[in-house]
Order: sequence, then C-alpha cells, then structure tokens
Amino acid sequence: MKNRYGFGKTVDLDFESTLKKVGEELAKEGFGILTEIDVQATLKKKLGADMPPYRILGACNPPFAHRAISAEPTIGLLLPCNVVVRQDDAGKVQVEFMDPEVMVQLVDRAEVQGIAAEVRERLQRAFAAI
Repeated sequence: MKNRYGFGKTVDLDFESTLKKVGEELAKEGFGILTEIDVQATLKKKLGADMPPYRILGACNPPFAHRAISAEPTIGLLLPCNVVVRQDDAGKVQVEFMDPEVMVQLVDRAEVQGIAAEVRERLQRAFAAI
C-alpha cells in the first residue's frame, strides 16, 4: 500500500503480535505511543457496528515534536504521526504509516521540511523491520 499520505504493507503476524512489534520498532527509533484508539470497540459501542480489529496509534518522538512545534506552533494540528494496525476482511493484518512528507505540502517552512525528512527516515526503518 502506498498513496499520497502513507505507506503500508501486509504482515505475517496476528493482530496482537503486530501491535506489539510496531510498538517495539517505533521505540527503537525514539517514538512512543501517546494514544491508542480502538476503532473496532468504539464503533461497536457507539453504533453497534461490527468490524475487524482496527487501531490507530499516535506515535511521537519528543525531540522531533519539539523542533516542529518550535518552528511552526500550529503544527500540532498535524501531530502525532499516526500508524494504523488493522485486520482486513480476509483476516490479513495491515500496517500503515502516515507519511510525514504530507506536512511539507501543508507547511511552507524549510525547518519543517528537514524535520519531516528525518522523521520519515526513522519511520521507514521501523516499518521495514516489521
């Protein structure tokens, strides 16, 4: 999976193992998980809708976040870096990373371009290790 705002792939792990692996690989690159949204549970509770497991992880690397916010205070609207771990209808587990280069298209500051490139490099290393 690759589109204008992210990159992803199918993995050969079960859902829970994938969540754990994503967290471990992000930690190796200096990212922590600030938020975890269980979309499956939320939609079941609010709408009674059934769907396969689907989590949105809000990953943050504090030094990069500090640099980005210092350069552009309103960039918090685009943070943290979202990672989706989901099971598709066929039972396969997908991992999808938001591409930080999207920020470059929205924020016209050279400092942010450099930060986005560094963050993307780290996220791609974590992604490759999953």
